Amino acid sequence: MWLPFFYLQLSHYCQLEFLEAYNSSVSDEADPLEMRIADAAYAAEDTIESHIVARIQLSRSRETICSRFRSCFRAEEEMNLFQDVQNLIQEMDQIKSLAMQRNTEKVVLHDTRRSFVSASSSTGKNSSGMVVWSEGVVNGILERLVSDQRERQVIPITGMGGIGKTTLAKTVYSKKIVEQRFDVCAWATISQQYNTWEILCELVSQATKKTKEQLSEKSEDGLGLELHQYLSGRRFLIVMDDIWSIEAWDRIQRFFPENENHSRILVTTRLSHLSSQLNNNYSLQMEFLDEVRSWELFSKTVFGVGSCPHELEKIGKKIVENCRGLPLSIVVVGGILRNKEHTLGVWESIRKNLASEVNLENDKHCLKLLKMSYSHLPVYLKPCFLYMGVFEEDDSVRVSTLVKLWVSEGFLKPMNGKSLETIAIEFLKDLVDRNLILVDKVGSTGNIKFVKIHDLLRDLCLNQSKKDGFYHVIGQSSPRGMSSQCRVVIPRNTPKKKVLDDLQSVPRARSIISEYGSVPRIKNSGLLRTLHAYSKFRYVGYENLIKSLASQYVNLRHPAFEVGSMSSIFTSFTRFWNLLILIVSCIGKEFTAPIEIWRMPQLRHIEMTEGGFYLPEPSSDDVVVMENLLVLKGIANFKCSEEVVKRIPNIKKLRIEYFGRRGIEQDDYYCLNNIKRLCKLESLYISCWYDFRASLYALKFPQSLKKLTLNMKNDLEWEKMLEKIGALPLLEKFKLWKGCFGTGKWEMVEGQFPSLKYLELDSCRSLEHWTAESNSIFPRLEKLYLFEMVELKEIPTQIGDIPTLQKIWMEYCGESAVMCAKEIVEEQVELQGEDLPFHVQVRLLHKNEAMQSLAGPNFEVICNNSS
Repeated sequence: MWLPFFYLQLSHYCQLEFLEAYNSSVSDEADPLEMRIADAAYAAEDTIESHIVARIQLSRSRETICSRFRSCFRAEEEMNLFQDVQNLIQEMDQIKSLAMQRNTEKVVLHDTRRSFVSASSSTGKNSSGMVVWSEGVVNGILERLVSDQRERQVIPITGMGGIGKTTLAKTVYSKKIVEQRFDVCAWATISQQYNTWEILCELVSQATKKTKEQLSEKSEDGLGLELHQYLSGRRFLIVMDDIWSIEAWDRIQRFFPENENHSRILVTTRLSHLSSQLNNNYSLQMEFLDEVRSWELFSKTVFGVGSCPHELEKIGKKIVENCRGLPLSIVVVGGILRNKEHTLGVWESIRKNLASEVNLENDKHCLKLLKMSYSHLPVYLKPCFLYMGVFEEDDSVRVSTLVKLWVSEGFLKPMNGKSLETIAIEFLKDLVDRNLILVDKVGSTGNIKFVKIHDLLRDLCLNQSKKDGFYHVIGQSSPRGMSSQCRVVIPRNTPKKKVLDDLQSVPRARSIISEYGSVPRIKNSGLLRTLHAYSKFRYVGYENLIKSLASQYVNLRHPAFEVGSMSSIFTSFTRFWNLLILIVSCIGKEFTAPIEIWRMPQLRHIEMTEGGFYLPEPSSDDVVVMENLLVLKGIANFKCSEEVVKRIPNIKKLRIEYFGRRGIEQDDYYCLNNIKRLCKLESLYISCWYDFRASLYALKFPQSLKKLTLNMKNDLEWEKMLEKIGALPLLEKFKLWKGCFGTGKWEMVEGQFPSLKYLELDSCRSLEHWTAESNSIFPRLEKLYLFEMVELKEIPTQIGDIPTLQKIWMEYCGESAVMCAKEIVEEQVELQGEDLPFHVQVRLLHKNEAMQSLAGPNFEVICNNSS
């Protein structure tokens, strides 16, 4: 009876919303009170969950422990819990008192000292920043500034902190042509914690040449009115440096008049999405410097007008390589070397200690600017960003993996009726927009598939996590001690003895993220939530570890591993009362999940990456609805009965394979007509390895479907099925593999596939004629992929008229189809010129001079075998 009572007490005393608000307002530097809040929160979770583990283990021992002893043990446990909770309450009270005192001091400070917004020495025109961009970049901005467009124009410059946005703006701002072009030039740095009065005061002071003392008595609106009146009728250039929100823009831009006289506003921002709100036609996205320009900037920083001595050039280029193309990092390293002796020994020492000299010292300007981006993150994004440090340097991280880890770690909380996975994607896009995470690969319909993090930002994650105790990387020192670590990261190539030693001393471990390849059994880890042991291509783990899961890791939420037998994990499956995500690889094995899987409503993701995973039908006696289950992947011979449909109402992704079973009447058994009732299904993959015509003819699709893949080995007449698929209103991606066309024809009609962006036809060898009776087909198609369509003789010429079309891939297709694609290109070149919005890429299996001679504008021909 203690547990609910103490939950209520903790909820009352912890005042989590207040503490979260405090956390979001702390300074850039590491804050002991912030760390104390985090420690208290972890301690609260440890206290409750440790008690639950003890109770579960006690209940499992009821057959071997006498009733009297069990009662005494339970009473002792509850008294221990009572004392632990009382200690937590006292700690929370002290934290609250200190936080309230801190917040009061901050309010007084904010009221008595306005945060002055610097204008970079009034104008920024005398900047000493070096030009590190090509003349084309600078000239491109200048052309926008002096263009013939009469209306007021906003020109955004976007990029991560330290990449040179401000320096580029200053370079352009200082050009003589700019000074001659505009009647008024003014510069203001906005920052995240902006003060509108200070910004307007700065702009008015620069424009009118009045002192700030003269303007001190004016109100915000008074300053705005004076600025508006002074700029009216004049051609002006305003630079708004480091904007963080559209609200800041809206509050200030209303005082800039629309004079229709070629006035311009230059904006720099770290937020990519903000640039499109300012100007949806143009923005300059800053890129990292290449090797040549990195060296040029380094040389100018260290030697000025001189040149690097020949004996230092090789080691110097290694130092520059470690700066990863980030201008700010190069300048900081150059500043260190400029003031040191120019000898090989000194430079070699700097190269070896570059991480500590630049990336890990808080007083270095480079890290401070990178840290600023982190410090200004909302509190809910900070753990998501820091988590990027658990992956190896230069790793391309699969978004779906990252989302599952964030969910299992508990970084997300429901809001506005959205699923945790949807919220995770929104958080990811937010970090991308802030230029803290880089998009590495985009899917066929525009979704982010893989992301990366710049090495310097990864260093920031590791450094900040080390200070905060967010996670511990085995092989590195820990200022907080191993016993307090909640997350453990095992890098690749870590010595086995080191892994074993460190893992035995982390009793509070909640997460183990391993690229080591395997994870040994860990003692006393009943608090473990996330076990993600993976290699480059598949999830890996020791079988003896799996056997201990059910008896020890009752808090486990996300296990991902490879096993030889599923019996070890499903023996006591219902003991995983916290399980959210289950990803298992069982190579070459087939097994049936226990019926108890339908009694775990917290499950969100079930995935079998190898083998055959049979899901039993739920018992009609059970009433559990798995409302949280969103993903079912790798299910063999999935039977979509009415009972199943009732149990998974919110399923979004379904991947199923049919191998068939002897003695089963295929028409009725699999109930594929019920798939239509999965009204939230967005992605469906069906693979069939036997004659499945009767069941597939009964297949009906929900209107919510966005992605569909059908991999068929039968002689189904696809003409009828395509009528159903073409009517789906939201379908964006459709893949048809090995489909058989009985008539050899596919004639499209108007109104089909209204939302389709990506179409893939793979090895549909019986399709010969693909035509359309209407000029309006695939109105939103962007990409078309045709693979091994050896019998295809024609494709609709109307495809060339699709305004959204970007690319047509053709691999190992027949000559007639390739010639048809060439005719489409030629026809569009005649209508639009050679600068077409789409191009065709043809890949040939063998050398074919006639086909290769077709190459030309917008038509590329690649041959695999030149012999």
